[in-house]
Amino acid sequence: MSRHSDELPPALRSLWRSLKFGYRVEPKFLVLSCGLTICGVIPDVAVVFALKVLADGVARGDRTLAYTACLAVGALTVAIWLLSVGSGRAVQGFADRITVALESHVAHLQAAAPGLAHHERPEYLDRLAVLRNQVFALNHLYGSLFSTAASVVRVALTLALLVSVHPVLALLGLAALPGVAVSGWRAEKVRTAQERAAQHGRRARHLFVLATTAGPAKELRVAGLGDVVRTRQREARERWYRAVSAMRWRGAAWQSATWLLFGLTYGAALWYVAVALNAPAGDVVIVLVAGSRVSQYVADLVAEANFLRGDWLGASRRLAWLEDYAADQQRDQGSGTPPERLRTGIRFEGVSFTYPGTDREVLRDVDLTLPAGTTVAVVGENGAGKTTLIKLLCRFYEPTSGRITVDGDDLAGYHARAWRERITGTFQDFFRFEFTAKRSVGVGDLPSADDAAAVWPAIDRAGARGVVDGLPAGLDTRLGATWDGGVDLSFGQWQKIGVARGSMRTDALVRVLDEPTSALDAETEHELFERYAEEAASDSRHRTGAITVLVSHRFSTVRMADLIIVLNGAAVHEVGSHEELMARGGTYAELYSLQARSYH
Repeated sequence: MSRHSDELPPALRSLWRSLKFGYRVEPKFLVLSCGLTICGVIPDVAVVFALKVLADGVARGDRTLAYTACLAVGALTVAIWLLSVGSGRAVQGFADRITVALESHVAHLQAAAPGLAHHERPEYLDRLAVLRNQVFALNHLYGSLFSTAASVVRVALTLALLVSVHPVLALLGLAALPGVAVSGWRAEKVRTAQERAAQHGRRARHLFVLATTAGPAKELRVAGLGDVVRTRQREARERWYRAVSAMRWRGAAWQSATWLLFGLTYGAALWYVAVALNAPAGDVVIVLVAGSRVSQYVADLVAEANFLRGDWLGASRRLAWLEDYAADQQRDQGSGTPPERLRTGIRFEGVSFTYPGTDREVLRDVDLTLPAGTTVAVVGENGAGKTTLIKLLCRFYEPTSGRITVDGDDLAGYHARAWRERITGTFQDFFRFEFTAKRSVGVGDLPSADDAAAVWPAIDRAGARGVVDGLPAGLDTRLGATWDGGVDLSFGQWQKIGVARGSMRTDALVRVLDEPTSALDAETEHELFERYAEEAASDSRHRTGAITVLVSHRFSTVRMADLIIVLNGAAVHEVGSHEELMARGGTYAELYSLQARSYH
């Protein structure tokens, strides 16, 4: 960004950044669209002058002057139409292209931020929810800026015509300024009200999705929740509407007062020219036509400015915030690369963590060593910090205090993307990629996404061959019932596809399994983890020293791990092998015995 743009106020600076983005993506279309829109103003204003000439010609009985003025009015009308059509086509073409670029840009920014805070913090989610809605409307916003610029030129030229009759008519322009000022104030207040009420809007959309999609349909019907969801959705939407509507009505009252002021000023100006000055017919026509047009042009300017300030300026600010946020996140990560092979392992040194925006420690003073080439199980009650431990290990967040080291090197010194390229695994909230079965598995290692020879071993490691063999076209079957020829899977089948996806990388330093088999029976889960443990103990251990970290509530699965970590109350409560922990007779032994009895 240039030094000059840095000196602009924040609002204009964000607007300038949006303009630079548009020029960078489609420079020719931007200049053409803006130029045609502004040029369309000239014949529109020139018609007023032609009507003045026509009136003077008629008043003087000068037929040549009158005929010439008539031809000019006709020619200018055609020019207005041609420029309107041309600018409309250019603006729409530019808008279509820039919308694609903006959607891609916003998606890239969210994906480029290495952390997850913007996906989990309510204040960030509110901003992103509004920005996502505005991105889909951005095909109108650049056109709004062009129209605003054209409206400014149109108002200026029209006022110049009025001033040519008498300087006092400039008061018509001054009388329009309160309307412009109130419009800007009104848009800002409405935007602020929308942001404050955004959580109610998000809740209403969430409940609407619950009530209208197939996933929750069975539970809603069995539990009889349909009326409850509908009622709460309506309540949430009305809470959003009340907050925004109150500010809109307040702004409308002030806007009406400013228009009353302008109307009185226009009437006085017309009386002054026609009666007090006894001006020629042509001058009266200018006041009649240009004066009435000033009111319309100012109305257009106010509307465009309102739309521009409320939508584009708001979207530009949020886009600038997201760009700065992503840049800060990128800047804060290291530049180093992880080792090709783990030699000693990963260590948590006095690690504590509190989620941003909260004051409750999820992990407190955690000291742990995860030896290279081992299988590590993490157990504990819900909320004990198991998933948070995984998030820190994957660098979705940085520790609030303490550090994590890899073979003695600070994990924060590695570039986040480089570190994640050496991680693989499956999470409890895995995503259903509705691609072909081959690609849905293959994206776990993008360079091999379309390589069946690489995908099949991952499917076998996940025990998912039966799922793929049962598909109509095998690996080439499209997953997802909403697509033509698509096939839906049960939750357990989707889970196996997700586990297979997490098995694609064979050179990983860390393998994460964060309760990815909750929909599978205990025997299937045991067999799956057994395969992972065997692999960790053989080739993977000697080749990469990989650490397999699994989180599970099933202790029959956990017992096969080399090291078991018991979390309780945000702290490490016990660490050891199954035999060691059972011999101690502590929390793990109690929970294991309790669960074992439930199977008899």
